[in-house]
This record gives sequence, structure tokens and C-alpha cells, in this order.
Amino acid sequence: MQKLKYLLILTLFLGVQAWAQKAPEAKAGWLLGTQAYTFRLFTLDDALRKTDSCGLKNIEIYGGQKIGGGIDGVVDFKMSAEDRQKLKNLFKKYGISVNAFGVINAKNEAEWTQLFEFAKDLGVKVINTEPNPDQFAYIIPLAEKYKIKLGIHNHPKPSRYWHPDSVSKYIGNSPWIGACVDLGHYVRSGVDPIEAMKKLDGRIVSFHFKDVVPGGNGRYHDVIWGNGQSKVDEAIAEMKRQKFKGPISAEYEHNWENSAPEVAQSAAYFREAFSRIK
Repeated sequence: MQKLKYLLILTLFLGVQAWAQKAPEAKAGWLLGTQAYTFRLFTLDDALRKTDSCGLKNIEIYGGQKIGGGIDGVVDFKMSAEDRQKLKNLFKKYGISVNAFGVINAKNEAEWTQLFEFAKDLGVKVINTEPNPDQFAYIIPLAEKYKIKLGIHNHPKPSRYWHPDSVSKYIGNSPWIGACVDLGHYVRSGVDPIEAMKKLDGRIVSFHFKDVVPGGNGRYHDVIWGNGQSKVDEAIAEMKRQKFKGPISAEYEHNWENSAPEVAQSAAYFREAFSRIK
């Protein structure tokens, strides 16, 4: 019995060691995963399977995605407790944690309370959002009450929060609200992503990680990380300097039908760069 116990402990230890080698960023508190929108043409069940195939164990969900896996309906923060349990069972099936939810907004304080209840039940750490400014008066206290951070996301210009200064204007001093930095959208807006990160020093709570290049008609599209204009290596160095901790969601908006191999290559590049950059 004692020998069996020893072997079990050794197996668990080696498993942890193997995982640490596969996911070196985890030791810094970086939760590298996917944004389920990357797989918007598929169900959430498919997105979880694809996330697992990329060697990632975290996901950011978004509202409206069909759930699949034998579960009816779509992801909705208003779903019943019974349906939330089905959702949690699906994450457990793949061994994947829900690290964030977004980009999501709610109409009023009652809906925001529902949203926080939903997020708390699923173990969400950050709600990424672009709220109306008049909602900050009650959503910041809700974030503090539920101990779930709010990440103000920057969709491209001319959206309300496209510039880091517009994010800084509203986040105040609460440690429960900060920026969800979307590197690719900063490039699309003509903002240097590293300068944006520096302006938000210490207030970044999550990332939508992208590397993008110009395409046709002045539009940008995603490429495997390290091959675009998002300055991925510099971003990783800046994240380390700021001692960032939190979700990093790979949001790959290109080659929609078969993006998983490119997401896997991006994650591999990220991990190599994390280990290389001091």
C-alpha cells in the first residue's frame, strides 16, 4: 500500500513537471488559451476539442455560440442553473478552464448582476466588455463584490475605447477593473501596441492576442504569431516587465474553417519566446 501511494505521488509529480515544460508561461500566472470566437463557425464543444488539440487548457467564451455536445441552446448568461451545470460538465469533459467571458455587455444593473452570477458560477476570472460610461457607477462595485475583474476592450477606431487614453479615462483606481488589450486592434487603429501597453502600465487584466498583417482594401488579417506587425516579442517582454497575470486569449480571425493548426503554431511560438525573452 505504501509503495502504491509513493508511485501515485511520483506519477502526479511527473505529470505536473511535464505540464510545466509544455506550458512555461503558467508559472508566471499567464493563462494562455483560446477565444472561442476563433472557432465561431463551430459549436463550443468543437471549440473545446480544437483548443485541446492546440495544447491549451484555457478558453474565453462568448455569448451566442451554439453549445453542441448533445446540449441544446447557445451560451447565454441568462441560462438556467441546470443549463449552466451542463456547460460546466462540458468544460470538465475536456479538462479546460473558462478563464474569461467576452466581449459581452448588459443592458442594466439587473442584467449585469445576472452576468456576474453566471461568471462566478463558471469560475470566470475576467469579464471583457465595452460598457456604456454611465454603467461604471454600478459595474465596478459588482466586480468588487463578486471578485471578478472587468477588462475594457479596444475594438478598432472609431469605437469608444479604441485608444488607451480612452480606457484610462474610465477605469479609475479600483484593482477590479483594467484593460483587455487587443494587440491586433491597436495595429488596425494605427496605435503602436507596445506604447499602448506602456500607457496602461499595471492596469492590464487580460489580452486578446493577435498578430496581424495588412490585407486587401486596407484591412488586416491574422497570421501565425511572430510574423506580423503586433510586435509579439516586445509585447511578451513588456508583459514580463509589468508582471502581468491573467488570461491571454488567442483570437485568430483568419482561415476560419481550419485555423486550429495556426493557433497551435502561434501558441508554440509564444511559449518559445516566453522561455527565450528575459
